[in-house]
Amino acid sequence: MKEANYSFFHQITCAFRKEGFARLKGMESTMNIAKLVSKNMLRRPGRFIFTLLGITIGMASFVALLSMGDNLRSEVTQQADALGAHLVVMSRTNCPFVMMSVLTGDQMPEAIPREVVGQIAALDGVSTAVPYLTIGASIDETLVTLTGILPAEMKEHRDWAVQAGNYFANDSESVVIGAGVATRFGLSIGDTLTFRGVDFPIAAILYSTSSNDDATVFMPLNIIQQIFGLGDYVSFIAVTLNDVTKVEQYAAAILDFANVTVTTDEELLGSVLLILGSVNVTLQLIAGVALIAAAFGIINTMMTAIYERRREIGILRAMGSKSRVIFQIFIIESGLYGLFGGLLGLAVGFVVSRFAAPFIQQNQFADVLGTPDAAVTLSVTLVLIVLSLSILISIVSGIYPAWKASKLTPMEAIRNV
Repeated sequence: MKEANYSFFHQITCAFRKEGFARLKGMESTMNIAKLVSKNMLRRPGRFIFTLLGITIGMASFVALLSMGDNLRSEVTQQADALGAHLVVMSRTNCPFVMMSVLTGDQMPEAIPREVVGQIAALDGVSTAVPYLTIGASIDETLVTLTGILPAEMKEHRDWAVQAGNYFANDSESVVIGAGVATRFGLSIGDTLTFRGVDFPIAAILYSTSSNDDATVFMPLNIIQQIFGLGDYVSFIAVTLNDVTKVEQYAAAILDFANVTVTTDEELLGSVLLILGSVNVTLQLIAGVALIAAAFGIINTMMTAIYERRREIGILRAMGSKSRVIFQIFIIESGLYGLFGGLLGLAVGFVVSRFAAPFIQQNQFADVLGTPDAAVTLSVTLVLIVLSLSILISIVSGIYPAWKASKLTPMEAIRNV
């Protein structure tokens, strides 16, 4: 027994000499976990960078998709508020994509007779019934929304302010453009836009409303119906009521005399958000694959680190370090990978989302952003979620390697001396 003990301590003494007495004495005297963690993480710079890069890419994709999704949700809500309608009357349909077109300003079927507008306006308790006729048009071979309106009623309903020029009348063969259209195409008062071979001078430019009005060209309803040969029909009607608690009663009253679909502003918003929510979940699942790959990268890095540092771990144990100290060292390392990766992921994801937004906006889901320059922002909530998730994934990934490290014995260290 004495010989075994002597042999054991002799080998430990040899290990002290081989590793350097000063180095081990420093370990013994300080047992500073922070220094151990930092030294071990930076021991292999290449491995540290690539492991961190894996977490960064995973979190960046998650941040980019989540930030743009949050921005889309807020913009959809803003567009619904800008519409200012308690009820929306559309052609007979239950398709949520048609409902989305109400907010995006995309072309909709002209299926509601204009006489229905008058019938709705005549109902006792209806404040306004504003018709819209939306069609697709182009400026310099770029698609824009052309909307037919009743000029006076629309200006009052949307509370527009004119930035330049003079607002048009019902029979005016001219157009009013949103601020975004003027900026995008470099247009000013007196310039001419051509639709169906007819020239329309720009009568006025509106101040920015931070809605899809900024990206729209407006024309008097009767003129657009005549030019495009659409007859006396409109795409949808925005209805406001004096008593918003009676929306269901008015919806039923409209259905009594018109073959249309009537939806409340809350139902409209809910349908659009449901579509966006489904798309966001799909994209986030894709980002989740990157996070899983990053998690396995952490496990691989930590397991490799255990193999390389078995000698040090065993010597620490021989010097009296408890298993929980070894466990803490590896858990802290994993958590720091998550923290640094999360911070870098936030920065990279924000930059990516800013550059990607203009390209992603070229579809119906993102047209609700209104203008090509709609900002993508990071909320405090999103920052906290991303950092928490990154650290949590990293710590969970490090539990098994930390457990394995904490179970190493001094004898296993000696075999590597």
